[in-house]
Amino acid sequence: MVVEMKSSILVCPLLLACATATWAQSQSLVVLSKADQTLSVIDPVSLKVLGKAASGPDPHEVTVSSDGRIAYISNYAGGGYNTISVVDLVNIKALQTIDLGPLRGPHGMWFAGGKVWFTAEAAKVVGSYDPPTNKVDWILGTGQNRTHMIYVFDDLKRMVTSNINSATMTVIDEMLPGAGRGPGGPGRGPGPGGPRKDWEETVIPVGPGAEGFDVLPGGGELWSANAGDGTISVLDLKAKKVAQTLQANVRSANRLKFTPDGKYAFVSMLSTPEVVIFDVASRKEVKRLKINRGAAGIQMQPDGSRAFVACTPEDRVVIVDLKTLELSGQLDAGKQPDGMAWAVRK
Repeated sequence: MVVEMKSSILVCPLLLACATATWAQSQSLVVLSKADQTLSVIDPVSLKVLGKAASGPDPHEVTVSSDGRIAYISNYAGGGYNTISVVDLVNIKALQTIDLGPLRGPHGMWFAGGKVWFTAEAAKVVGSYDPPTNKVDWILGTGQNRTHMIYVFDDLKRMVTSNINSATMTVIDEMLPGAGRGPGGPGRGPGPGGPRKDWEETVIPVGPGAEGFDVLPGGGELWSANAGDGTISVLDLKAKKVAQTLQANVRSANRLKFTPDGKYAFVSMLSTPEVVIFDVASRKEVKRLKINRGAAGIQMQPDGSRAFVACTPEDRVVIVDLKTLELSGQLDAGKQPDGMAWAVRK
């Protein structure tokens, strides 16, 4: 009996350590530092920086390939740059930069369907970059001012952008066959690579300064945080209209993110020392977490245990326990942290 008890006590910690190490190696948090112009790769268990790579100038948003191996970073400067920086996350080193030519001011980033989807604010467009061919293979104009953030649905048939100065959201839907007119008549005309895709854009007025937004898990609802008047616009994505406007008191709102279970919505504000948490079902404020000076980027851990909030003016990233909704720690990823992403190695 004594031998069996000693064996179990020794083996369990070893198994736990191995499982933790494996999990840490397969997942990592990546954080951009705007002032240092770096991307940091963070171990989610120890919260230590595993390495840093050059991010290119004025890095704002980052997205990661589906296999968790490559990061793509928008170099923004309000239209001053026209590049997307690329980082190898396995070896933590910068790769060749993507030149977008006249598509200046890339900002919002999303990876889906094997492609990098981005906004180019100064050009008033959204586009996609195809890594295998090293080409921008699709561009669509929005006609809106400061097309900023982007969300792309997994089936690639719908995407949404926020347009800050136009105070609008644009819902972009792939048109059904026969819904449009091609050069050869109704529907889609043939293209060089097969049937041509047509797109329908629905511009939805929301509140002034609409920037940070997220789509509720399930895809039927979108919340947009409006920095100008502190409201949140709740959009019914089936009807493609505003269903409700919440008097949320989130002036200077920067980002809005849902927890993975869709229970809470987090809103960061650049010039207010609080992160506001809302209950999604009741659409009521639950809590205001006190930070220090302000915050920007928000990233949820995929397992729903923690939220990471980039306190850009404070040069730190704070961690929120999603069970207690309390601050549980912080990490240092360089000066002026902002955009973040989760990398899951496959």
